[in-house]
Amino acid sequence: MTDEALRLTARITGVVQGVGFRYWTARKANELLLKGTVRNSSDGSVELVAEGEASEVSHLTSWLHSTQAPGRVANVDFEVSEATGEFDDFRILG
Repeated sequence: MTDEALRLTARITGVVQGVGFRYWTARKANELLLKGTVRNSSDGSVELVAEGEASEVSHLTSWLHSTQAPGRVANVDFEVSEATGEFDDFRILG
């Protein structure tokens, strides 16, 4: 896998609100030098957009599917596309 800049757009479902999920996801994204946002959705899911090197995006995707992610992740619907470069850092929204 090359280290081109990629964008991960994900919707995470399960018990992912009220368990520190956004905080720990932001910490992991910062550790991986990713930029983007994470926010709670009104339907109880969490929305994530992260951009960075392909290897780091892949690492975050694996982490989301692992038991290391907080709460109880039931499903991660995601797509990977070309990065837009619109983010300066990683932020928790809402």
